[in-house]
Amino acid sequence: MKSTTLHPDQLFLGNSDQAWNYYQHAMKQSEKALKAPFALQTKPFSGISVAELNNLINRWDICPEEGTPIEEVLEQVGSSIIQHTMVVHDPNCVAHLHCPPLIPALAAEALVSATNQSMDSWDQSPSATLLEERVIQWLAKLFYDTSDCNGVFTSGGTQSNFMGLLLARDHYLKAHHDWDVKKRGLPPFASQLRIICSEAAHFTVKQSASLLGLGEDAVITIQTDSKQQMCPHDLERKLETMLAAKHIPFALVATAGTTDFGSIDPLEAIYTHTKKHHMWLHVDAAYGGALQLSTSYRNRLSGIEYADSITVDFHKLFYQPISCGAFLLKEKKHFQLLKLHADYLNPEEDELDGIPNLVGKSIQTTRRFDALKLYVSLQVLGRKGFAHLIESTLHITQYTASTLAHHAHFEIKNRTPHMNAIVFRYLPKHGDINGINLAIRQHLLASGEIVLAKTKVKDEVYLKFTLLNPRITETDIDHMIHLIEQIGNQFDQ
Repeated sequence: MKSTTLHPDQLFLGNSDQAWNYYQHAMKQSEKALKAPFALQTKPFSGISVAELNNLINRWDICPEEGTPIEEVLEQVGSSIIQHTMVVHDPNCVAHLHCPPLIPALAAEALVSATNQSMDSWDQSPSATLLEERVIQWLAKLFYDTSDCNGVFTSGGTQSNFMGLLLARDHYLKAHHDWDVKKRGLPPFASQLRIICSEAAHFTVKQSASLLGLGEDAVITIQTDSKQQMCPHDLERKLETMLAAKHIPFALVATAGTTDFGSIDPLEAIYTHTKKHHMWLHVDAAYGGALQLSTSYRNRLSGIEYADSITVDFHKLFYQPISCGAFLLKEKKHFQLLKLHADYLNPEEDELDGIPNLVGKSIQTTRRFDALKLYVSLQVLGRKGFAHLIESTLHITQYTASTLAHHAHFEIKNRTPHMNAIVFRYLPKHGDINGINLAIRQHLLASGEIVLAKTKVKDEVYLKFTLLNPRITETDIDHMIHLIEQIGNQFDQ
């Protein structure tokens, strides 16, 4: 049955019972679409194929000529869309850095969406601006403990890493060559500029170099050791080679939590090189930054306080709904390299009057009020509550590593994991080891029993547990290992 035309007083929140009643009705229908198809599922995935899901979704007109009652629309969304999403809170959903979101953050997410504040100017987000600034002050103190630091919320690690390298490039050229990239573009010697990272660094380092006009070839990768950490000796050798070739290493990206292994580069050793060669040190702590909340494990990030800039994501081990991240800057004065004024948005007189417009600290204009999600979560759990969640996942990871290390049918690559990622593979007695491990993963995905990741180590196929979920127990781990072994045995004939 088609709906009658809805009055604007129903379609938008406002000071009427009509608006509020329709909003409550819509939210209740949304809860129905979420509960059975998602929240109460007993497997991490339905197992539906790409072709089957395409056929299901293609049955529906994207924009029908006339509207449909919201209860019918959301029932269809629940059965055809939500039913076939990844159930991220399920203990057997262990593929990626893809966390289950905290319920307090979900409540805050509803407020973020309903109020729809735009974080670029004060007159679009007055209280939201001040709260974001307070949360940033807390974060900056958590990592730096100085009054000169600052930061801004971002969409995540990709944007934060890009901002770190953008400021590193522009700062170097301004400080050492009096060259203003913002006004003049790249200098004639731009092809000599180099960015350093480990061979296990996130792909966004090369992506950022490309977007910055330097090209992927400007990124020099450093070998990793047996623990997948940047090797300081190879760093020293590569620096000597670069300097001899008249190249200019202006920035180094260290990783605190690599995507595959969760490895943390030796930050203090790296800092000695960046200080000696006047390089900007950016630490990509999108994954590992949450360890700062743990008194037991924060020493693994020792040296992060030396970073000129830091990436930290909250949609990983801070358990926030996507997307939610931050870019932190040790010296807030460097934000001047980004700042532009527009009369219609952040006029200079606002700054003189003490009115904060956050657009001057971001490469985004319109931004969501994501700080509210983190604020509500921090208030509800407190630091100790967050630390307990994080530490529980590290404990279960160590249990997993120990179990796999003592199992004859498995090989584990990181027996002493820094974070909560385990790279391993099934060892068949017969047949193609790569093919069998790929088949194990695909079989589990098609059955919906386990959502498991795959990766490669020196062209060899490995499986991966990413154990972010605090709901995972030793019993869950034992079950998953047993099931993987059982399926491996079936293929190993």
